[in-house]
Amino acid sequence: MTLPRNPVIVIPARLAATRLPGKPLADIAGSAMIVHVWRRAVEAAVGPVVVACAEDEIAAVVRAAGGRAVLTRPDCASGSDRVFEAVEAIDPDRAHDAVVNLQGDLPTIDPATIRAVLTPFADPDVDIATVAAVITDAAERDDPNVVKAVAAFDEAAAGPRPRIARALYFSRAAVPAGDGPLYHHIGLYAFRRAALARFVRLPPGRLERRERLEQLRALEAGMRIDVALVDTAPRGVDTPADLARARAILASEAR
Repeated sequence: MTLPRNPVIVIPARLAATRLPGKPLADIAGSAMIVHVWRRAVEAAVGPVVVACAEDEIAAVVRAAGGRAVLTRPDCASGSDRVFEAVEAIDPDRAHDAVVNLQGDLPTIDPATIRAVLTPFADPDVDIATVAAVITDAAERDDPNVVKAVAAFDEAAAGPRPRIARALYFSRAAVPAGDGPLYHHIGLYAFRRAALARFVRLPPGRLERRERLEQLRALEAGMRIDVALVDTAPRGVDTPADLARARAILASEAR
């Protein structure tokens, strides 16, 4: 296996968010948040983009913007399960050899970051790929809402990003200890098609339940995750304060 030849981007979205209900439809600079994420995924130009919706309301907004939406069961256990259900529905013949799972609450993500998530697949042993950025804001180091990727990047290596390293762990804690950078994990994954099918059939892992981090299920099961290092991390929208920040950023971009 080499780099995927026919990837698809799937954006899972549901209205029942705990901290910010209805957030996919939250207005940001005149468009729903899910539409901003869809536009950035399209701009990344790595493959077709589909929004996997739990509700008709989200699907209607996406379609009105010119996007493709697929309805999934409202009770999917996770975003990855929703992505899997959608891709199985739209591609029963398995023409897409990789699936990018882009969280629907990243309206400021750089399209270049979306492209970068596929680069670890140059190594045929990689099952799942993701991205991270160096933490530069001291407040993020101990913020449990900022997930840290533990990977042994060679920061002294010459050449442009993305640099790639194998994921050893993910945590809400400020790890690893000692001198050196910490890495902000970005909620963006790429799965080889077979890896996604395997992942959604795995039972929840012990560490996954403890940290409340789905990706630890894959590591516990022996799946390989590699991380591409990118320049900046977009902040997800989980709270009203996050939404205000995203509105300010996108309003300034529109000027």
